[in-house]
Amino acid sequence: MFESYRERLRERRRNPAQRRYVRRFSVLMGSYVVVLMAVTAYLRDHHPAGASLILLAVLPALPLLGTIGVIALYMAEEKDEFVRHRLVIAMLGGIGIFLAFMTVWGFLELHEAVPHFPTFLAYPLFVGAFGLTQCALNLRDRLSGDRS
Repeated sequence: MFESYRERLRERRRNPAQRRYVRRFSVLMGSYVVVLMAVTAYLRDHHPAGASLILLAVLPALPLLGTIGVIALYMAEEKDEFVRHRLVIAMLGGIGIFLAFMTVWGFLELHEAVPHFPTFLAYPLFVGAFGLTQCALNLRDRLSGDRS
């Protein structure tokens, strides 16, 4: 019993590329939350215009753009071909789900059947679809008995 638990713990340990990815991603997401809260509070209390407003509006997007770079770095640093392949498949699934959703919503919006989609939610929607695809891949593997 304890031996199988220890084996599972060993399997769960992250390799160096994965640890760097988690650290980089966490720092950027933490900075995103701080920047988003600060900008939102500032815009609520002050009402800038022109270039100041544009700069403040763009600031919360910068950490999210950084996460795209972090994912690319992780793919370049990950040595395990299977893990890289899974990441690519999950990203393709996320992109497919995202594009399908946005296409259907766009036509519904065009004909005024639904309200305008707030486009700042595009990245979270993609990340959610990416995560769902990873979950589906893991579930498929568990149900098929594939432990790779």
